Amino acid sequence: MKILIVGGGGREHAIAQTLYKQGHTLWCAPGNGGISQIATCVPIKATDIESMVAYAVKEQFDLVVVAPDDPLAMGMVDKLNEKGIKAFGPNAAAAQIEASKAFTKELLKKYAIPTGGFSVCESVEEAYRILDTHPLPVVVKADGLALGKGVYICQTLEQAKQAVSEIMEDHVFGTAGSKVLIEEFLTGPEVSFLCFCDGKHIAPMPAAQDHKRAYDGDKGPNTGGMGAFCPTPTFTKELKQEVIDTIVLPTVRAMEKEGRSFKGVLYCGLMLTPSGPKVLEYNARFGDPETQAILPLLKSDLAEIFLATIDGTLDQLSIEWEDKAAVCIVLASGGYPKQYQSGYEIHGLAECEKTGAMVYHAGTRREEDAFLTAGGRVLGVVRTAFTLPQAIKDAYESVQEISFQDMHFRKDIGVK
Repeated sequence: MKILIVGGGGREHAIAQTLYKQGHTLWCAPGNGGISQIATCVPIKATDIESMVAYAVKEQFDLVVVAPDDPLAMGMVDKLNEKGIKAFGPNAAAAQIEASKAFTKELLKKYAIPTGGFSVCESVEEAYRILDTHPLPVVVKADGLALGKGVYICQTLEQAKQAVSEIMEDHVFGTAGSKVLIEEFLTGPEVSFLCFCDGKHIAPMPAAQDHKRAYDGDKGPNTGGMGAFCPTPTFTKELKQEVIDTIVLPTVRAMEKEGRSFKGVLYCGLMLTPSGPKVLEYNARFGDPETQAILPLLKSDLAEIFLATIDGTLDQLSIEWEDKAAVCIVLASGGYPKQYQSGYEIHGLAECEKTGAMVYHAGTRREEDAFLTAGGRVLGVVRTAFTLPQAIKDAYESVQEISFQDMHFRKDIGVK
């Protein structure tokens, strides 16, 4: 099949690599250094809806995979569908499940789907008033899309008010911070449970665990994700069934009832609390870096799954996964997620791959025969093995082969 992938990060490289191995012909916009080895990269921004749709019409792709959150929320899938092009991902109405945390929490409340307590605030004064009597610790979130960085876990009232001020007065996330959510702080292991969803049926992927904080021991600021592993030992078969029955399927039905039928990847961010699983958030797409740990375990044809999701025939597919564990370690630029320098040459990529690792490029660009750093998260190094401890050990051995100036990575991925 002739397929266009929209995006240019590690997640998109993992999707591209999976489709490439399965014999599909690929284009990617905008792509990155690594993707350019297996696909024709086109210099169109993922958020340039008009140019992307025009290009897709001109090239007549069999399928367009819209991977990032912004173009989904902006209605790229709607626009492609209007032109008769098959597109994988939710339409703008369904993508609200990620684009507005307030929308999602209200939906969960309306349909009695387990989640933490919350308040939606439209002014600083209202937020401060709620915080004055709220138990600590407390969670403060920007309502809209903030690259995974719009969540503050606050131990003190002062920290919580500072978070509100940053979001609503300093506008650190732009219009994504026009509302804030004040949420109950939940405890327990976190799980990322991703499912293919065709509007009615779901097909679960192996559950993964992401590591959001920048530094070892879950210290430092939130990032887009510093590593992931799957499957998650804490997420037993029984828990998985409970989550499907009490959270995922009720959400899919709720979205359908609201006239927002969800087709694509529904990413359920869960907290396994002492009183049962609860929804932290939903994403409307593949996670990054969870995808880099999940897709290497897929045995079935990914394009076939995408088409079944679009056509509403997921229930007719039997999707097979390797009975293995996978670990992804993100190599980032020093200083990420705050200020960092780019443009450094990356050494040891071929040597790393010789160890059996898959190396997914995120913030890289290709210059003649060299790859240079070009973003905060630069690479994801992935190893699979029959056990999680072995996959972790192998992944860290593979990481030793790669170097670039100011390279930073967590040393504790998978150990919690």
